[in-house]
Amino acid sequence: MKRRSPVKNRAEAEVVITELREALARAGIILPSLGLDAVSYAHRSMPPLVELGRCNMDTARQLAKVLGEQ
Repeated sequence: MKRRSPVKNRAEAEVVITELREALARAGIILPSLGLDAVSYAHRSMPPLVELGRCNMDTARQLAKVLGEQ
């Protein structure tokens, strides 16, 4: 398996995070803690994870509603 550079992994993760943030915003949902998981980014042998973070119950309900409509 070809290892990607941490810089490319981070750049790709940032693009995905932006795409997700924009899609959530179109649905009226904001996840304040959405971002790059620092612990996984520090682990050089795997791609970084996206940290979805915590949200309040209203946001969780809104997210469940949007996902249920799919």
